[in-house]
Formats: sequence, structure tokens, C-alpha cells
Amino acid sequence: MEPSSRFVVLSLLVLVTITTTSSAQLTRGFYNNICPNVEQLVRSAVQQKFQQTFVTAPATLRLFFHDCLVRGCDASVLLSSPNNNAEKDHPDDISLAGDGFDTVVKAKAAVDRDARCRNKVSCADILALATRDVVNLAGGAFYNVELGRRDGRVSTKASVQRQLPGPDFNFNQLNAIVSKIGLSQKDMVALSGAHTIGFSHCSRFSKRIYRFSPRNTVDPTLNLQYAFQLRQMCPLKVDPRIAINMDPVTPRKFDNQYYKNLQQGKGLFTSDQVLFTDARTKPTVNLFASSEQAFQSAFADAMTKLGRFGVKTGNQGEIRIDCSRPN
Repeated sequence: MEPSSRFVVLSLLVLVTITTTSSAQLTRGFYNNICPNVEQLVRSAVQQKFQQTFVTAPATLRLFFHDCLVRGCDASVLLSSPNNNAEKDHPDDISLAGDGFDTVVKAKAAVDRDARCRNKVSCADILALATRDVVNLAGGAFYNVELGRRDGRVSTKASVQRQLPGPDFNFNQLNAIVSKIGLSQKDMVALSGAHTIGFSHCSRFSKRIYRFSPRNTVDPTLNLQYAFQLRQMCPLKVDPRIAINMDPVTPRKFDNQYYKNLQQGKGLFTSDQVLFTDARTKPTVNLFASSEQAFQSAFADAMTKLGRFGVKTGNQGEIRIDCSRPN
């Protein structure tokens, strides 16, 4: 090959590499020339929904987590399946509150009412923006959201298996999940702070308050008085639909109370309390418990990192017309 020909080929390879790399990046002002008021449109719809029911906040936040951790942040969790084989049909996702899905639907409708924006903003980006907004409306910090995600076309039950942390996970299991998606232990502790709002059903933690070996005891890492309070709210034979606040102190405020609860043995799940009992993350829990600002800053940083995981950009995926089905 002639030197000039090699130069042309090399230049083309460099150009392709640069183009591929650029398309895979999210940016804060992605919609500036496409739908310049997208953030205001989403915020307005989310605020209205939030004022109707506080459940909007934890439901939307949990929806974002369950989306990103499975196939990346591509809104695949929003897809429905005619034969009940989508992500949302998996046992780990069935408990996702309808208010989270409804928040995205309402925000999408608000965006599409603007002729400049109609069918130009992905459901994945709308979910990311709505999540930031519910956190902020509940008292959390406002943080900038990187945009430019495209929507995935695939959603299956099988893809959920072993991708989401369970309430009885130990430290190593939690660490394995965050390590797989490139997050640090500090990020893991910060994201766990999402449990400062929201609720859980008794069946998710009943093994901690009704241990049968030794008989009729409670998890030794659980505050005994708190355990007995939980028993009163969750007797053995109880309606499984009963919901218990994740944070018994300030359940409707996105603050650092969650970490103060861990210090007192009042983490509702095993996967919560282990963050304090394990020496590897105890200092971070103590830091967040002592500094609201440190927690809010770390949470925003971790959410930004999570929001980059597995995203589809450029020519990948699509912009769904209806968030619940592929185009």
C-alpha cells in the first residue's frame, strides 16, 4: 500500500473512532436545539404528579434504579409484553408502584404537547429527568442530568435475574452488583440512601423480626425496640399489602436520616444494616450521617454515574412514540 493510501485509511479509522466515541457520550445540553424547554416541561408535569401523591417520589426513583441496573438506562423497564414476559413482569419488578410509570407517561405527554419536542425526547431521558425532579421535590439536592439516551427495544423477564439487589443481600453481594456497573463502594452507600423515602411490604423483611433459629428471636443487628415495633405492624398472619416506611423518622423527606437510622440499628433490610456493620463502609455511613451536604453531593454524583450505565446513543435504539411499546 502506498504511504498516501495508508494515511487516508488511518485518517478514516481515526474519524470513525472519534465519531463512535462522541455518539456514546451524554451531554447536559443535548436538547438545546431540539427541545430547549424539555427540563421545564418535565419538571412541571412531575411537580403536578408529586402534589397529588408523595408516592410519586420513591416510585419514580425506584423505577430508575430497576431500569438502569438491568439492561442499562434505556427505559426497557417501561415496556409491556402481550405474553407477560417483559422486565416489569419479573417478580422483582412486579412491586414497582404504578405511580412511577404514570409519572413518566404524564411527563412524556407534556413534552409531546410542544410541537418542537414531539417524539424527539427519549423515554429514557424523561425518566432520568423525572427522577432528578422527584428527589429534589422531596428535599434532595438539584443536580444536572446528562442527556442523549435512546430507548431500547428489548425487555425480557430473563434479563432481570440476579441484576437487582435483594433485601437480604450481604455486603459482598451488594458490592458485586455495583462493581459490575463501574460504581464504587461509596457510590453504593450513597445510592442506598434512596431508602430515606418510600416504603416496603412486611414480607420483604419478616425474616429479620421472626427468626426461627434460635426460636422467636430477631436479627441481632436490628434494634430490639424497633424490631418489636415492626412486629406490631407486621404480625405473622398479616395482609401482605401492608406497607412500612423505610425511614421511621422522616419518611417523606429526602435527607440523611437513613444513615442515622443505620447507626442505631434501624436499617429495615439486611442490605441496609450491613452498610454499617461492615468495616469497609461504616466510615462512609458515619460521614453521611454527620453531614447532609456530603450525602447529597455523593448521591448526585452516584446518580450521574449510574445514569451513564449501558446507555444507547446516536443510531442505537430509538425514540419511542409510546413508552410502553417499541415503535
